[in-house]
Amino acid sequence: MKWHLNLTPVEKWFDPSLHLPLIISGPCSAETKDQMFSTAAALSKIPQVKVFRAGIWKPRTRPDSFEGVGKKGLQWLKEIKKTFGLLTTVEVAKPAHIEACLKHGIDILWIGARTSSNPFSVQELAEALKGVDIPVLVKNPVNPDIDLWIGSFERLNKTGITKLGAIFRGFYPYEKTQLRNIPKWEVAIELKSIFNNLPILCDSSHISGTTEYIQSISQKALDLNFDGLMIESHINPKAALSDAMQQLTPGQLKKLLRTLVFRASSSDNPEFMSLLEQYRIKIDSIDFELLELLSRRMKIVKEIGKYKSLNNVTILQLRRWENIMKTRTDFGEKTGLSLDFIKHLLELVHKESIQIQTEIMNRLKSKPDE
Repeated sequence: MKWHLNLTPVEKWFDPSLHLPLIISGPCSAETKDQMFSTAAALSKIPQVKVFRAGIWKPRTRPDSFEGVGKKGLQWLKEIKKTFGLLTTVEVAKPAHIEACLKHGIDILWIGARTSSNPFSVQELAEALKGVDIPVLVKNPVNPDIDLWIGSFERLNKTGITKLGAIFRGFYPYEKTQLRNIPKWEVAIELKSIFNNLPILCDSSHISGTTEYIQSISQKALDLNFDGLMIESHINPKAALSDAMQQLTPGQLKKLLRTLVFRASSSDNPEFMSLLEQYRIKIDSIDFELLELLSRRMKIVKEIGKYKSLNNVTILQLRRWENIMKTRTDFGEKTGLSLDFIKHLLELVHKESIQIQTEIMNRLKSKPDE
């Protein structure tokens, strides 16, 4: 399937223009006017921070949790924009939210993970944005469904929104892990490969869940050529009414940004490009060798499938599979490959082998004379 989005470059979203990498920061939730202004004042002194974020309506799991201050927080953001010159961004989940944000001059809207998981909700928001020229950022759905994520961009694009961006915040883990959300980086990379002109920001705070991992997650995102970061910051995180564990103070954020390495996506150095091309040629050659070897392996698998069928033997041979896993992982680890990579690769190969043998047995069963 081919996808296409009509997109306006980030540099043309505002005048004066924004530049990448884009850094968005601010508290998880707007709580009080003093909290908002104190945080904004401190963040405005950090040159990299161009956009101030705050949750006005909070989609909480439990109804008795703090669910935001509502519309009065929008007035605070309007005053913050005027006072400190920061652009503002807010999460919206209903058409009424969009209407209120537009009335208060909010610069950028974002759609949260729970909302992007529901096509009905996204369609309602898209229709509410018809005729509106405003940037919209879309967080990935809570589960790693890239088609669902792409569908959100398509729905918005079809109603005329061309200033689109993605926010990668990881995926909900079914079991507790060190991180709040699992960063399946390959999903974001795939989105970038499909829409190479779609800016992607990393929500390091929501992936991390605590401030301990924000730096490493942020650096990983930048190394993967993400276009910016969304990092939560609160003037007094310990007193925060939501997500206190994952919010940095403005001072901590300033120090963190100094530690990050912002690398270029390419280089004009001819020596670098020449050596890089040599490495790439070697990788290309090895890749084709790998594919040829896999093809040879699958041809043998086909013969095995025929032999098993003729002798009325089951496809799955558990002891053989256990032996393959043990011997290959032992050997692979000795060569320096990671255990997870080896297991994942073997499982993919085994799945394809099972599929091939199943097809052969079904064919021979329907045509016994072959």
